[in-house]
Amino acid sequence: MGKIARALALALLPMVAASPAQAFCEDPTTFVGGVCKTFSDTWRQGQSDLLLPFHTHHLRYAYTREKIDSFVEDTWGIGYGRTRHDERGNSDSLYAMGFRDSHGKFEPIVGYAHRWNWGNLDGVNAGLGYTVFLTARSDIAHYFPIPGVLPVASINYRRAGINMTYLPGGAGNGNILFFWGSVGF
Repeated sequence: MGKIARALALALLPMVAASPAQAFCEDPTTFVGGVCKTFSDTWRQGQSDLLLPFHTHHLRYAYTREKIDSFVEDTWGIGYGRTRHDERGNSDSLYAMGFRDSHGKFEPIVGYAHRWNWGNLDGVNAGLGYTVFLTARSDIAHYFPIPGVLPVASINYRRAGINMTYLPGGAGNGNILFFWGSVGF
C-alpha cells in the first residue's frame, strides 16, 4: 500500500474504530494527528452534500478518433460528502462516489479534498485545491485499490456547484477532465 493510501487509511480510523485510532490522533501537532483532527472535524461539523458525477471529457489530442468513439463520456453516478468551511472560507471535504467509467464499468472513489475558496460563500464563489483518494477500476487489477492525488476546481452558488478534476496522462491514456455537481443539504 502506498504512502497516500496508508495516510488515508490512518486518517479514516477515527470514524470506524474510535478507541484504537485515538492513540494516533491524540496530538494534533503531529502530521497524523493533524490529519485525524481535520477528518474528524470535517465529518462531525461538516454539512452534507449530494454528489452527482455527470461527464468525463477525454482531451481529443491524446486519443485516436476510434478510441474516442469507444469511450462512454456520460459518467452518471451518485455520491455523498461532508464539507466544512474554516474561518477563512476554505473548505475540507470527505466524500464517496460511484460512477460509470470511460468503459461503462462501475468505478468507486473515496477521498478527501481541500479547496482554497474566493468570493462570497453565501453567493458566487470559486475554489482551487487538491484531492487525495482511493479508487478502483475493473480494468486495472480487477478493482484493486488505486491511490491518487489530483487537482480540483469548483464554481459555486451558495451550496450548489460544478466541480472538476484533471487526470494527466500521455498519448492514449489520461488527459481527462472529470466533472460532477454538488448540492448541499
